Amino acid sequence: MAARRCSFLAVLALLFFVSILVFVVAESQETKLTVEQHVTVVEDSQTDTETAEQTIKQAAVEERQWEATEIEEATPGDAPAEQQDSSATETAVPSSLPHPKDDFQEELVIRPLHSGDIYASFQFRTLWETDFMSGNKVSHYGLFPKSLGQVISKFSVRELHISFTQGYWRTMQWGQPFLPSPPGAELWVWFQDSVTDVDETWKELTNVLSGIFCASLNFIDSTNTVQPSASFKPLGTGNVTDHRFLRYATLPREIVCTENLTPWKKLLPCGSKAGLAVLLKSEKLFHSSFHSQAVHIRPVCQDWRCKTTSWELRQTLNVVFDLHTSSQGKREWSLFKMFSRTLTEACPLASSSKIYIDVTDNPEGEQFEVTPATPLLSQAVVLGDRRTFSVYDLTQQITFGTVRSLNLLIRWKSSEGDMLRPLLHAERYVAGYGLQTGEIHTLMYNNHPYRSFPVLLLDSVPWYLRLYIHTLTVTSKGKDNKPSFIHYEPSKDRVRPHLLEMLVQLPPNSVTEVTVQFERALLKWTEYTPDPNHGFYVGSSVISSLVPSVVAMDTNSTQDRPLFSSFFPCKEESSYFVRVYTEPLLVNLPTPDFSMPYNVICLTCTVVAVGYGSLYNLLTRSFQIEEPSPGLAKRIANIIRKMRGVPPL
Repeated sequence: MAARRCSFLAVLALLFFVSILVFVVAESQETKLTVEQHVTVVEDSQTDTETAEQTIKQAAVEERQWEATEIEEATPGDAPAEQQDSSATETAVPSSLPHPKDDFQEELVIRPLHSGDIYASFQFRTLWETDFMSGNKVSHYGLFPKSLGQVISKFSVRELHISFTQGYWRTMQWGQPFLPSPPGAELWVWFQDSVTDVDETWKELTNVLSGIFCASLNFIDSTNTVQPSASFKPLGTGNVTDHRFLRYATLPREIVCTENLTPWKKLLPCGSKAGLAVLLKSEKLFHSSFHSQAVHIRPVCQDWRCKTTSWELRQTLNVVFDLHTSSQGKREWSLFKMFSRTLTEACPLASSSKIYIDVTDNPEGEQFEVTPATPLLSQAVVLGDRRTFSVYDLTQQITFGTVRSLNLLIRWKSSEGDMLRPLLHAERYVAGYGLQTGEIHTLMYNNHPYRSFPVLLLDSVPWYLRLYIHTLTVTSKGKDNKPSFIHYEPSKDRVRPHLLEMLVQLPPNSVTEVTVQFERALLKWTEYTPDPNHGFYVGSSVISSLVPSVVAMDTNSTQDRPLFSSFFPCKEESSYFVRVYTEPLLVNLPTPDFSMPYNVICLTCTVVAVGYGSLYNLLTRSFQIEEPSPGLAKRIANIIRKMRGVPPL
């Protein structure tokens, strides 16, 4: 045993020395190769002196860039001349390679409504100084979300506007919203003129956006897409008038849920971790009377000369909290009661973070009081009226106070006061009886006492409602009102919808009614929805107009203004742009009895079971004559005869 143990140790020692020897040889070979490489570099540098000098200079510049932060900390007077020269060099190098600049702003506007409800509007804007239209590939993203940047670049998008809305905005009770949107989903896109096949690009874009926002936008096809010729002009830079590059579609039955809000919040630079986005709690937002979230992408001017443009991403979220369901009937609101959270800080990446509370109708505090109070007041022209706002700047530490938390409280004192009626609003409904014909009525109200103004009406009707365009009538104050412009594209069954655009002059203090008759089509049984008796939705009508303004509007779009008052461009001081959406329609179509197949199957199976079963038994069963069973006496006699060995009877 001892001999075996010694031999084992000897083998281990031998292996150890061999490994050391191999390691030493490898190191020597590597050192030799390194020396040869250095010698080669020296020889090459001697043969090419200019290349070596450029390499040394570039290395020195890079070294100065890394030392720039340490040099900037010293005072200019204490720095020697060599360091000043180097600082001048390092300042010149980055300017030769400009990087796109990003800017992010966030705002929250709170408007107490006369009905006791409260309207909250979130505005998030990201500006990016880059150019997707030049064809250059952008690979470095900062605050601008990369998913949307790739969509703009790949599909050559000039403008993109998408909204998801749950509920209907009640204009007569709440006034005009800052950014209107129809119930359901709405998408309209302007493509660049370099796109050759717009329809195919539109189809691919809707599928991509469906995945980004977790929505059913993939159901947008040619049957619910139109090309408006006068409505939905570009809101950004550029005077694009070729409507071939415009597509507009709506899904009025789209349901908005948490799965749509989550990807929307992920597009923000701070997400929902800091800033105003921490208030976006889904269980509170969807427990409201109205909820709308939108994404708007467009090119905007950087200065008033508009020599350079930037890409603007504006994310908006509007919500109206009901007095009875959210506030339990008490006319008292706070951030915690509305959103179940308070604010502790602004988004670190935001250059501006503010909260505006509309106090125009409360100049002396006789209707409601806001706590904590703020001395900052701001005036802005919103929807043709000059409004006054209390401003809370979240970038200032004094706003949060000593508790490091901001919970705004609005307590009503009086419910008296009249709301200013909106100058323009509209309604729509379906009239008629039966399931064969019907009539669509659109009512447009001009509440201005002495000014008339034109409106542009856009109506997109599905193909299964066959419009009788010769029955179109427009009346105002009991008289015919002839439109000055009409554009109509008839539908094709299962291919495209109806498109009706008209320009109508609304007289002052009047109601203009537009009516058109239609006939309901009978669909194929595979084209009905799972709940056909619920009805089929027809998208909202869109009314666009330049409404007379009470005060002079600001036509400088590059001036610093609150985000909620600077979305729609204004080119005239005497009017402002308004877009109004009507209610969606719910129309019943002739629906077959879908229980009939079940009844037919049951009846057929019963007939087959009874008829075929009886016939099969008659054909396959064998019949035999069975003798009647003997009586008891006879059976006893047969038993006795069997015992005696006599044949039975």
